[in-house]
Amino acid sequence: MGSGQVTNSVPSGQSEFQGRRVTVAGLGVSGVPAAKALAERGAIVTVVNDGDDERARAQAADLEALGVTVRLGDGATLPEGTELIVTAPGWQPGKPLFQAAEQAGVPIWGDVELAWRLRGPGAAPWLAVTGTNGKTTTVRMLASILKAAGLRTAAVGNIGVSVLDAVLGDEEYDVLAVELSSYQLHWAPSLRAYSGAVLNLAPDHLDWHGSMDAYAADKGRIYEGNKVACVYNVADPRTEDLVREADVEEGCRAVGFTLGTPAVSQLGVVDGILIDRAFVENRYKNAQELAEVSDVEPPAPHNIANALAAAALARSFGVPAQAVRDGLRNFRPDAHRIQHVADLDGVAYVDDSKATNTHAAEASLAAYEPIVWIAGGLAKSAEFDELVAGSAKRLRGVVLIGADRALIREALTRHAPEVPVVDLDRTDTGAMLQAVTEAKRLARPGDTVLLAPACASMDMFTNYNQRGDAFAAAVRELGA
Repeated sequence: MGSGQVTNSVPSGQSEFQGRRVTVAGLGVSGVPAAKALAERGAIVTVVNDGDDERARAQAADLEALGVTVRLGDGATLPEGTELIVTAPGWQPGKPLFQAAEQAGVPIWGDVELAWRLRGPGAAPWLAVTGTNGKTTTVRMLASILKAAGLRTAAVGNIGVSVLDAVLGDEEYDVLAVELSSYQLHWAPSLRAYSGAVLNLAPDHLDWHGSMDAYAADKGRIYEGNKVACVYNVADPRTEDLVREADVEEGCRAVGFTLGTPAVSQLGVVDGILIDRAFVENRYKNAQELAEVSDVEPPAPHNIANALAAAALARSFGVPAQAVRDGLRNFRPDAHRIQHVADLDGVAYVDDSKATNTHAAEASLAAYEPIVWIAGGLAKSAEFDELVAGSAKRLRGVVLIGADRALIREALTRHAPEVPVVDLDRTDTGAMLQAVTEAKRLARPGDTVLLAPACASMDMFTNYNQRGDAFAAAVRELGA
């Protein structure tokens, strides 16, 4: 890790934006608060938005009442006189609007960058989390631990609560637990977290970033300017490589987390106990017990890794060991994340509909044995050979659904030819009930029927939540 002088923020207030022509790219949960915040600070704001639907028109009407100009159905043209663009995180860098901005020398910020620059004096520091999978769970675990320590905090960012709303709201915080996507980090060049963590790296959103290297580099931005700790995954050397490349404050340390016995400056697991060898006096000789594996719900390996990362960030902020234990005990995961639905005839039914890519599905499959696996959906250019080869010995059977199920079937033919496969060629509302019925037929007492699709859901469902709800409803119907 390098070291460098870090300037935390640009002075906020009306003087910075008064009379400045700012274009906000996109409405939605990030664009609307950004436009309002800028208008309140005296900026001349124009919002451009690709869509022109009923929701967009309603949002536009609200903003126009505040003096904001809104252009619906035209997100490609750079408004004349634009001095700054603030973009929704999902807008791709190659859009014509941004190409025009670059040619004109106009800077581009994301809503996270805007929030960072608008923080007031004495603002709450950020403990920031990114990674291909596990971000939301880790941030919510972290917030639970911080609250158990008596700290005023909130889980914000790419988790449903806008960082901008948290920064500019009336509530005062001691520290914020911030989830950041690769999109958000791409557009946040001056962000400097107190401590940051990259949980893991696997191919994802490559159509947006252009390459795995570009994707990893954007994830690695979370380490820039860290003050106390850069938390990385010992099992994923690429995360440690990002730490080595980061320019951090003097004295900031690399802190690893591992499911094995921790080395010096690591957190890990020994005999079912979560152990800290990073934030203790004389870490070369001493260690601190933090919690038991059984305190983590559910105690699947990848969720233990999430807990260790959350604990490392909390400990970097001075949180005592007891608060780590209490926070993990108090935490309950969101729905559709390795969620136990029911036991029927000695078979467990588990909903991990949130496993929308192969990396997440691999972690989910590693948590159970034997498994009847329900998989499939929109593959998003994913390849399944490595996933199937690594999980083949755990599989009792497989039920395939969705548009790209043939890709998984072909990988099963190559790497698990002995595993029985049911291929469902239907996308109607009864498809999930048939999938669960077929899985029940394949399962034996002691097995787990696991919905871990390794694919996106939009071919058959509105989102992964609806897919998980359909699975749970099907299980309940069979139970009845």
